[in-house]
Amino acid sequence: MPSLFRFLTVVAIIVGVAYGAIYALANFVNPRPREMTVTIPPDKFLKK
Repeated sequence: MPSLFRFLTVVAIIVGVAYGAIYALANFVNPRPREMTVTIPPDKFLKK
């Protein structure tokens, strides 16, 4: 059983670090807004 507890502890630590990284990215990193221009060819508007 001790190997199972060690495995679950390691998995819990990895999941905790991943959750912490996602939380930090979501709350502390601000994206820079910028304009975006997409050119669409006119033949995409034609009905077939």
